[in-house]
Amino acid sequence: MNRRDAADLAGTIGLGAYIAFGILIWVVIGQDGAPLRMDDGFLTWSLAHRPDVAMALARGVTDTGSGAVPYVLAALAGVVAGRTVRQRMWAAALSVACLGCGQAMRYGVMELLQRPRPPHADWATSAGGWAFPSGHTTTAALTAGLLIVALSLRAPRGATSLRAVIGCWGVLVGLSRIYLGVHWFSDVIGGWLFATGWLGVCLYAMARWLPASRVHGTTRTPEDPTEDHAPQDPGRRGRSRPA
Repeated sequence: MNRRDAADLAGTIGLGAYIAFGILIWVVIGQDGAPLRMDDGFLTWSLAHRPDVAMALARGVTDTGSGAVPYVLAALAGVVAGRTVRQRMWAAALSVACLGCGQAMRYGVMELLQRPRPPHADWATSAGGWAFPSGHTTTAALTAGLLIVALSLRAPRGATSLRAVIGCWGVLVGLSRIYLGVHWFSDVIGGWLFATGWLGVCLYAMARWLPASRVHGTTRTPEDPTEDHAPQDPGRRGRSRPA
């Protein structure tokens, strides 16, 4: 896939995700932050299905969606994506920056909307801040997306099983937040949409404007202004001037 096609695809996916995210925000605001019908149903189900083993597993999964783990995995995605040492350093820095900026923007949306969490009596783990969009969900989805993109660049026709495992991890972190009673289902949907939109924006920017020497896995396009010009015809250099 050439750089222009990659940029267009990422931009289209990001725009679609942010449109859906905006619609969800509009619905949440219209309800004054109150839970939606589907939110109550998921919370009720989780409260009725909480054996000790499942609770321990859910807490373990949810813990991987915050702290240092996502940043280490984001840096690893950059190392996987690059081929040379320089490419790997650039890709790791960009991956971590994508994750960090995404978290900051998500926090801004959360503070702007100030949606309350489910009742504290239903919590099965600790939590802080407002509910929408879910922070753990956003972080894990962004990290999983970066890893999947990195694997796709290095092995376009392989590593399918590993990509599926990473995607499942990103989904399970979000679902664990509902199961543990600290987020509404719509908070998690909002986190997935926000992460998809932001990842699309970052990939669009990198494919569109980053110099080709720092982007692995895309082919050159003649119209790409970031590419070096082709060398002149060597035969032309050797021609003697007419007398």
